[in-house]
Amino acid sequence: MRFPVTEHVVKTARHTSFYLACGAEQAPLIVFVHGWPELSISWRHQLQCFAALGFRAIAPDMRGYGRSTVHPRIADYGMEQITADMIELLDGLGVQSAIWVGHDWGSPVVWSLAQHHAQRVAGVASLCVPYLPDGFSPENLIPLIDRKLYPADLHPAGQWDYQLFYREHFERAVATFEADVLRTVKALFRKGDPAGRGKPGRLAFVRREGGWFGGASVAPDLPMDRDLLTQEDLSRYVSALQTNGFAGPDAWYMNAQANMAFAARAAGTSHLTMPVLFFHASYDYTCDTVETALPEPMRAACHDLTELTVPTGHWMAQERPELVNAGLARWLAHTFPKHWAV
Repeated sequence: MRFPVTEHVVKTARHTSFYLACGAEQAPLIVFVHGWPELSISWRHQLQCFAALGFRAIAPDMRGYGRSTVHPRIADYGMEQITADMIELLDGLGVQSAIWVGHDWGSPVVWSLAQHHAQRVAGVASLCVPYLPDGFSPENLIPLIDRKLYPADLHPAGQWDYQLFYREHFERAVATFEADVLRTVKALFRKGDPAGRGKPGRLAFVRREGGWFGGASVAPDLPMDRDLLTQEDLSRYVSALQTNGFAGPDAWYMNAQANMAFAARAAGTSHLTMPVLFFHASYDYTCDTVETALPEPMRAACHDLTELTVPTGHWMAQERPELVNAGLARWLAHTFPKHWAV
Protein backbone atom coordinates (compact mmCIF):
# COMPACT_ATOMS: atom_id res chain seq x y z
CA MET A 1 0.00 0.00 0.00
CA ARG A 2 1.32 3.45 -0.94
CA PHE A 3 0.53 6.17 1.57
CA PRO A 4 0.48 9.86 0.65
CA VAL A 5 2.93 12.29 2.25
CA THR A 6 0.95 14.95 4.09
CA GLU A 7 1.85 18.29 5.72
CA HIS A 8 1.22 19.19 9.37
CA VAL A 9 2.15 21.67 12.10
CA VAL A 10 2.60 21.37 15.86
CA LYS A 11 2.49 24.83 17.46
CA THR A 12 3.26 25.80 21.05
CA ALA A 13 3.85 29.13 22.76
CA ARG A 14 7.62 28.81 22.21
CA HIS A 15 7.99 27.14 18.81
CA THR A 16 6.23 25.90 15.67
CA SER A 17 7.36 22.66 14.02
CA PHE A 18 6.25 21.92 10.48
CA TYR A 19 6.51 18.25 9.54
CA LEU A 20 5.83 15.79 6.77
CA ALA A 21 4.03 12.58 7.65
CA CYS A 22 3.34 9.30 5.93
CA GLY A 23 1.64 6.12 7.11
CA ALA A 24 -1.23 5.07 9.31
CA GLU A 25 -1.77 7.55 12.16
CA GLN A 26 -1.86 4.88 14.88
CA ALA A 27 1.19 2.97 13.61
CA PRO A 28 4.46 2.91 15.60
CA LEU A 29 6.22 6.24 15.19
CA ILE A 30 9.60 6.79 13.53
CA VAL A 31 10.93 10.35 13.38
CA PHE A 32 13.58 11.42 10.86
CA VAL A 33 15.65 14.47 11.88
CA HIS A 34 17.60 16.35 9.22
CA GLY A 35 20.83 18.29 9.49
CA TRP A 36 22.58 21.29 7.88
CA PRO A 37 21.48 22.87 5.56
CA GLU A 38 18.55 20.62 4.76
CA LEU A 39 14.80 20.18 5.18
CA SER A 40 12.23 17.56 5.99
CA ILE A 41 12.40 16.59 2.30
CA SER A 42 15.88 15.20 2.92
CA TRP A 43 14.01 12.08 4.07
CA ARG A 44 11.80 11.90 0.97
CA HIS A 45 13.19 8.44 0.12
CA GLN A 46 12.46 7.11 3.60
CA LEU A 47 8.96 8.37 4.43
CA GLN A 48 6.90 6.23 2.07
CA CYS A 49 9.21 3.25 2.43
CA PHE A 50 8.74 3.01 6.19
CA ALA A 51 5.08 3.89 6.00
CA ALA A 52 4.64 0.89 3.70
CA LEU A 53 6.47 -1.25 6.25
CA GLY A 54 3.94 -0.40 8.94
CA PHE A 55 5.24 2.78 10.59
CA ARG A 56 4.00 6.32 10.97
CA ALA A 57 7.01 8.10 9.47
CA ILE A 58 7.44 11.82 10.06
CA ALA A 59 10.17 14.34 9.27
CA PRO A 60 10.13 17.86 10.74
CA ASP A 61 11.71 21.01 9.41
CA MET A 62 14.13 21.75 12.23
CA ARG A 63 14.44 25.06 14.08
CA GLY A 64 15.58 27.75 11.64
CA TYR A 65 14.55 25.80 8.55
CA GLY A 66 11.65 25.66 6.12
CA ARG A 67 8.26 26.30 7.65
CA SER A 68 9.34 25.90 11.28
CA THR A 69 10.11 28.90 13.48
CA VAL A 70 13.21 30.89 12.60
CA HIS A 71 14.36 32.25 15.95
CA PRO A 72 16.29 35.55 16.00
CA ARG A 73 19.26 34.93 18.31
CA ILE A 74 22.32 32.72 17.86
CA ALA A 75 21.75 31.44 21.40
CA ASP A 76 18.34 30.13 20.31
CA TYR A 77 20.01 27.27 18.42
CA GLY A 78 21.48 25.18 21.21
CA MET A 79 20.75 21.52 21.75
CA GLU A 80 18.67 22.17 24.85
CA GLN A 81 16.18 24.30 22.92
CA ILE A 82 16.16 22.00 19.89
CA THR A 83 15.64 18.91 22.03
CA ALA A 84 12.70 20.67 23.67
CA ASP A 85 11.24 21.26 20.19
CA MET A 86 11.28 17.53 19.54
CA ILE A 87 9.67 16.69 22.88
CA GLU A 88 6.91 19.21 22.12
CA LEU A 89 6.50 17.59 18.71
CA LEU A 90 6.09 14.18 20.33
CA ASP A 91 3.62 15.62 22.85
CA GLY A 92 1.67 17.27 20.05
CA LEU A 93 1.39 13.91 18.32
CA GLY A 94 0.10 12.37 21.54
CA VAL A 95 2.83 9.71 21.51
CA GLN A 96 4.95 8.61 24.46
CA SER A 97 8.02 7.41 22.52
CA ALA A 98 9.40 6.96 19.05
CA ILE A 99 12.28 5.53 17.12
CA TRP A 100 14.49 8.48 16.21
CA VAL A 101 16.75 8.68 13.14
CA GLY A 102 19.18 11.57 12.71
CA HIS A 103 21.71 12.73 10.16
CA ASP A 104 24.38 15.44 10.34
CA TRP A 105 23.20 17.97 13.00
CA GLY A 106 20.07 15.85 13.35
CA SER A 107 22.28 13.21 14.94
CA PRO A 108 23.29 15.30 17.97
CA VAL A 109 19.57 16.01 18.37
CA VAL A 110 18.59 12.35 18.57
CA TRP A 111 21.62 11.58 20.76
CA SER A 112 20.57 14.39 23.11
CA LEU A 113 17.05 13.01 23.24
CA ALA A 114 18.45 9.61 24.18
CA GLN A 115 20.64 11.19 26.89
CA HIS A 116 18.03 13.45 28.46
CA HIS A 117 14.71 11.79 27.63
CA ALA A 118 15.39 8.06 27.41
CA GLN A 119 11.76 7.27 28.19
CA ARG A 120 10.78 9.04 24.94
CA VAL A 121 13.27 7.08 22.81
CA ALA A 122 12.48 3.47 21.92
CA GLY A 123 15.58 3.30 19.74
CA VAL A 124 17.98 5.65 18.00
CA ALA A 125 19.71 5.49 14.62
CA SER A 126 22.32 7.90 13.33
CA LEU A 127 23.78 8.48 9.89
CA CYS A 128 27.41 9.66 9.80
CA VAL A 129 27.65 11.48 13.15
CA PRO A 130 28.45 9.23 16.15
CA TYR A 131 27.47 9.76 19.75
CA LEU A 132 29.72 12.00 21.82
CA PRO A 133 28.47 11.76 25.43
CA ASP A 134 30.19 15.03 26.35
CA GLY A 135 28.51 16.94 23.52
CA PHE A 136 29.09 17.49 19.80
CA SER A 137 31.64 20.30 19.74
CA PRO A 138 35.11 21.01 18.34
CA GLU A 139 36.47 20.64 21.87
CA ASN A 140 35.35 17.00 21.90
CA LEU A 141 36.01 16.29 18.23
CA ILE A 142 39.58 17.58 17.94
CA PRO A 143 41.12 15.00 20.35
CA LEU A 144 39.77 12.23 18.07
CA ILE A 145 41.41 13.52 14.87
CA ASP A 146 43.57 11.16 12.81
CA ARG A 147 46.92 12.87 13.34
CA LYS A 148 48.65 10.84 10.65
CA LEU A 149 46.38 12.52 8.12
CA TYR A 150 46.13 15.83 9.94
CA PRO A 151 49.46 16.60 11.72
CA ALA A 152 48.81 19.00 14.57
CA ASP A 153 51.38 21.53 13.35
CA LEU A 154 49.69 21.80 9.94
CA HIS A 155 46.07 21.10 10.83
CA PRO A 156 45.48 21.83 14.52
CA ALA A 157 41.70 21.49 14.12
CA GLY A 158 41.88 18.84 11.38
CA GLN A 159 38.73 18.43 9.35
CA TRP A 160 36.81 20.37 12.02
CA ASP A 161 38.58 23.60 11.03
CA TYR A 162 35.43 24.89 9.33
CA GLN A 163 33.55 24.85 12.64
CA LEU A 164 36.09 27.27 14.12
CA PHE A 165 35.63 29.52 11.08
CA TYR A 166 31.99 29.98 12.06
CA ARG A 167 33.08 31.17 15.51
CA GLU A 168 35.61 33.61 14.12
CA HIS A 169 33.75 34.87 11.03
CA PHE A 170 30.08 34.04 11.44
CA GLU A 171 28.73 36.91 9.34
CA ARG A 172 31.17 36.16 6.51
CA ALA A 173 30.12 32.50 6.44
CA VAL A 174 26.45 33.45 6.30
CA ALA A 175 27.05 36.04 3.57
CA THR A 176 28.99 33.58 1.41
CA PHE A 177 26.21 31.00 1.51
CA GLU A 178 23.54 33.61 0.87
CA ALA A 179 25.38 35.32 -2.01
CA ASP A 180 23.90 32.83 -4.48
CA VAL A 181 21.81 30.16 -2.76
CA LEU A 182 21.32 28.12 -5.94
CA ARG A 183 25.07 27.83 -6.41
CA THR A 184 25.55 27.11 -2.71
CA VAL A 185 23.13 24.18 -2.70
CA LYS A 186 24.58 22.71 -5.88
CA ALA A 187 28.11 22.98 -4.46
CA LEU A 188 27.24 21.41 -1.11
CA PHE A 189 25.14 18.44 -2.21
CA ARG A 190 27.71 16.17 -3.89
CA LYS A 191 28.00 12.39 -3.81
CA GLY A 192 30.91 10.62 -2.20
CA ASP A 193 34.23 10.31 -4.03
CA PRO A 194 36.34 7.21 -3.28
CA ALA A 195 39.42 9.05 -4.54
CA GLY A 196 39.37 11.26 -1.46
CA ARG A 197 40.23 8.43 0.94
CA GLY A 198 43.58 9.04 2.63
CA LYS A 199 43.73 12.74 1.71
CA PRO A 200 42.96 15.76 3.91
CA GLY A 201 39.35 16.83 3.47
CA ARG A 202 38.56 20.22 2.01
CA LEU A 203 36.99 21.50 5.24
CA ALA A 204 40.40 21.31 6.92
CA PHE A 205 41.48 24.36 4.88
CA VAL A 206 38.57 26.76 5.43
CA ARG A 207 40.35 29.14 7.82
CA ARG A 208 43.63 28.97 5.92
CA GLU A 209 41.86 29.90 2.70
CA GLY A 210 39.78 32.64 4.27
CA GLY A 211 36.43 30.95 4.04
CA TRP A 212 34.35 28.32 2.33
CA PHE A 213 34.84 27.64 -1.39
CA GLY A 214 38.53 28.57 -1.33
CA GLY A 215 37.84 31.93 0.26
CA ALA A 216 35.60 33.12 -2.59
CA SER A 217 32.67 35.37 -1.74
CA VAL A 218 30.24 33.08 -3.56
CA ALA A 219 29.97 29.34 -4.21
CA PRO A 220 31.29 27.99 -7.53
CA ASP A 221 28.72 27.38 -10.25
CA LEU A 222 28.77 23.58 -10.44
CA PRO A 223 26.31 21.34 -12.27
CA MET A 224 23.65 19.78 -10.08
CA ASP A 225 24.63 16.31 -8.87
CA ARG A 226 21.81 14.23 -10.29
CA ASP A 227 22.84 11.23 -8.19
CA LEU A 228 21.54 13.17 -5.17
CA LEU A 229 18.95 15.63 -6.42
CA THR A 230 16.26 16.16 -9.00
CA GLN A 231 15.44 19.61 -10.28
CA GLU A 232 12.41 19.64 -7.99
CA ASP A 233 14.54 18.73 -4.96
CA LEU A 234 17.01 21.47 -5.81
CA SER A 235 14.25 24.05 -6.21
CA ARG A 236 12.71 23.19 -2.85
CA TYR A 237 16.01 23.48 -0.99
CA VAL A 238 16.85 26.75 -2.70
CA SER A 239 13.44 28.29 -2.10
CA ALA A 240 13.48 27.49 1.62
CA LEU A 241 17.05 28.72 2.15
CA GLN A 242 16.42 31.90 0.16
CA THR A 243 13.35 32.62 2.27
CA ASN A 244 14.93 32.01 5.67
CA GLY A 245 18.60 32.63 5.00
CA PHE A 246 21.57 30.83 6.55
CA ALA A 247 21.83 32.67 9.88
CA GLY A 248 19.59 30.18 11.67
CA PRO A 249 21.15 27.04 10.18
CA ASP A 250 24.69 28.35 10.74
CA ALA A 251 23.87 29.28 14.34
CA TRP A 252 23.69 25.56 15.16
CA TYR A 253 27.52 25.66 15.03
CA MET A 254 27.76 28.52 17.51
CA ASN A 255 26.56 26.96 20.75
CA ALA A 256 29.31 24.51 21.65
CA GLN A 257 29.74 25.68 25.24
CA ALA A 258 26.01 25.57 25.94
CA ASN A 259 25.77 22.16 24.27
CA MET A 260 28.59 20.75 26.37
CA ALA A 261 26.98 22.13 29.53
CA PHE A 262 23.68 20.54 28.48
CA ALA A 263 25.40 17.18 27.93
CA ALA A 264 27.14 17.46 31.30
CA ARG A 265 23.78 17.70 33.03
CA ALA A 266 22.99 14.23 31.67
CA ALA A 267 26.21 12.69 32.97
CA GLY A 268 24.29 10.09 34.97
CA THR A 269 22.35 8.97 31.88
CA SER A 270 25.04 9.30 29.22
CA HIS A 271 25.32 5.52 28.86
CA LEU A 272 22.57 4.56 26.41
CA THR A 273 20.71 1.33 27.08
CA MET A 274 18.16 1.48 24.23
CA PRO A 275 18.98 -0.15 20.87
CA VAL A 276 21.27 1.98 18.71
CA LEU A 277 22.09 1.73 15.00
CA PHE A 278 24.98 3.64 13.44
CA PHE A 279 25.68 4.06 9.72
CA HIS A 280 29.29 4.71 8.69
CA ALA A 281 29.75 6.49 5.35
CA SER A 282 32.83 5.17 3.56
CA TYR A 283 33.49 8.44 1.71
CA ASP A 284 32.53 11.01 4.33
CA TYR A 285 35.89 12.68 4.96
CA THR A 286 34.64 15.11 7.60
CA CYS A 287 32.73 12.65 9.79
CA ASP A 288 35.28 9.95 9.02
CA THR A 289 34.29 7.08 11.29
CA VAL A 290 35.72 4.27 9.17
CA GLU A 291 39.43 4.49 10.00
CA THR A 292 39.57 6.89 12.95
CA ALA A 293 38.88 7.02 16.69
CA LEU A 294 35.77 9.16 16.16
CA PRO A 295 33.28 6.34 16.92
CA GLU A 296 35.08 5.08 20.02
CA PRO A 297 33.15 7.18 22.58
CA MET A 298 29.92 5.86 21.05
CA ARG A 299 31.12 2.26 21.27
CA ALA A 300 31.99 2.72 24.92
CA ALA A 301 28.69 4.41 25.78
CA CYS A 302 26.09 2.30 23.94
CA HIS A 303 24.93 -0.97 25.48
CA ASP A 304 23.20 -2.33 22.35
CA LEU A 305 25.02 -1.00 19.28
CA THR A 306 24.73 -2.18 15.68
CA GLU A 307 27.06 -0.72 13.05
CA LEU A 308 26.71 -0.70 9.27
CA THR A 309 28.92 0.77 6.55
CA VAL A 310 27.49 2.26 3.35
CA PRO A 311 29.66 3.16 0.30
CA THR A 312 28.56 6.80 0.11
CA GLY A 313 29.53 10.30 0.99
CA HIS A 314 27.93 12.41 3.69
CA TRP A 315 24.44 12.66 2.15
CA MET A 316 23.87 8.91 2.31
CA ALA A 317 20.07 8.89 2.69
CA GLN A 318 19.82 10.75 -0.61
CA GLU A 319 22.79 9.18 -2.40
CA ARG A 320 21.98 5.53 -1.74
CA PRO A 321 18.52 5.44 -0.16
CA GLU A 322 18.02 1.78 -0.99
CA LEU A 323 21.02 0.79 1.14
CA VAL A 324 20.05 3.06 4.01
CA ASN A 325 16.45 1.85 3.92
CA ALA A 326 17.48 -1.79 3.79
CA GLY A 327 19.88 -1.43 6.72
CA LEU A 328 17.36 0.45 8.82
CA ALA A 329 14.58 -2.02 7.96
CA ARG A 330 16.69 -5.04 8.92
CA TRP A 331 17.58 -3.45 12.25
CA LEU A 332 13.97 -2.54 12.96
CA ALA A 333 12.71 -6.02 12.08
CA HIS A 334 15.28 -7.68 14.31
CA THR A 335 15.18 -5.22 17.20
CA PHE A 336 11.52 -4.23 17.31
CA PRO A 337 9.54 -7.29 16.21
CA LYS A 338 6.39 -6.05 17.99
CA HIS A 339 6.49 -2.89 15.88
CA TRP A 340 6.72 -4.77 12.62
CA ALA A 341 3.79 -5.04 10.23
CA VAL A 342 2.40 -8.59 9.93
